[in-house]
Amino acid sequence: MALTQGKEGGTARLMDSIEEAGTASLEALRRFADTVDSVFPHLGADEGPRRKIIDSAFKMTEQLVSTSTQLAQKILEVTETEIGGSDKRTTQSTK
Repeated sequence: MALTQGKEGGTARLMDSIEEAGTASLEALRRFADTVDSVFPHLGADEGPRRKIIDSAFKMTEQLVSTSTQLAQKILEVTETEIGGSDKRTTQSTK
């Protein structure tokens, strides 16, 4: 039972960490966009350097968050598999 509780607690902590990383990434992007806005004048809806820089930053952040999420999912899968295998080995050795 303690092993199961530990697994669930670890999963929750990992998911919280992923969410915090995503939030921090978005906040960093907002600060970056604010900096770009203060340096480059907003000249309308054109596709000038200001818009290209901001769009590129959004794409970069999206890729970073996506990659981090995929890594966390793989870590969870491997951990759950290992814990599941450990549970089976423990059950078999106690029989």
